[in-house]
Amino acid sequence: MVWPWRRKSRRKLARIAIEGAIASGTRERVLKALREVEQREFPALLLRIDSPGGTVGDSQEIHAAIQRLREKGCRVVASFGNISASGGVYVGVAAEKIVANAGSITGSIGVILRGNNLSRLLERIGVQFETVKSGLYKDILSPDRALTAGERQLLQELIDSSYGQFVAAVAEGRGLEESVVRSFADGRVFSGAQALELGLVDQLGDEESARRLACQLADLDEEKTRPINFGQPKKRFAGLIPGSNLIARLNDALHLELAWSGQPLWLHRP
Repeated sequence: MVWPWRRKSRRKLARIAIEGAIASGTRERVLKALREVEQREFPALLLRIDSPGGTVGDSQEIHAAIQRLREKGCRVVASFGNISASGGVYVGVAAEKIVANAGSITGSIGVILRGNNLSRLLERIGVQFETVKSGLYKDILSPDRALTAGERQLLQELIDSSYGQFVAAVAEGRGLEESVVRSFADGRVFSGAQALELGLVDQLGDEESARRLACQLADLDEEKTRPINFGQPKKRFAGLIPGSNLIARLNDALHLELAWSGQPLWLHRP
C-alpha cells in the first residue's frame, strides 16, 4: 500500500508500545506496525517496552524487524518502562539507543523451560497414561512421569543453544564482548541504574527523555515533535467491567503456566 502522506511522515516521530508478555499476538501487532512505519518513511521510532519477556521465536522476529527498519535509515530509541526483562531486553537491544528509568526492572537474561510432573497426583486419583510413541524422546516432558537423565541432558542442550543466541544478540546490540555479557547474564535482574553501569542501557530517563533523544538523532524539533502511535491493541468492551483487569492478568498467568509449558521462554518469572 502506498501512503499518500508519506512525505509528511519524514518529519515526524513514530511510537510503538510493547506491553505484557511477548507472544504471537504481540508479534503480529508489532510487525504490522513496523511495516507501517517503514512504508511511511518515518525518520525515527520511539519503542516503549513494558514487558517481562515471552516466547523465543516471537522475540527474535520483532528483534529482526527492528534491525531491518534501522537498515532503512530509521533511528530507533527504546524506552524501558516498569519492567523490560528477558525477551524485553532482547527486543530492546535491537534499538540504536536505550533509555531506562533508574528504577526500571531489567536484565533476567536467560532461558527457562518448565514442565509439570503430576505423576504422584495422577497415581493418587487412579489415572494412568498409556503412551505409544515413534521415538525415545517423543513424549518428553509428559506430565505423568519425571524426566530421564537423557531427556534432561537433551533439554539442557536446547536451553544452552537458545541462551547462546540471546547472549550473542545482547553483545552485538550493546557493543560488548560475549564473555562480559555472560558474566552477568545468569538470570538476575537489575535496576535501570545498575543496567547503566553494566552497559545494558545508554542513559537514565523517562519516556520523554527517550522521545527527545530520538528527535535529536533524527534532527527533529524536540519541542514540537510529538509521536504518532502505531500498533495499539484493540480496546475490548470487557475492559469496562469492574475487576476485568485483574481477571485478565490471572488469565495471562494461567496461559503462561499451561499453554507455554514445555516451551523455551525468554521470560522473567519472579
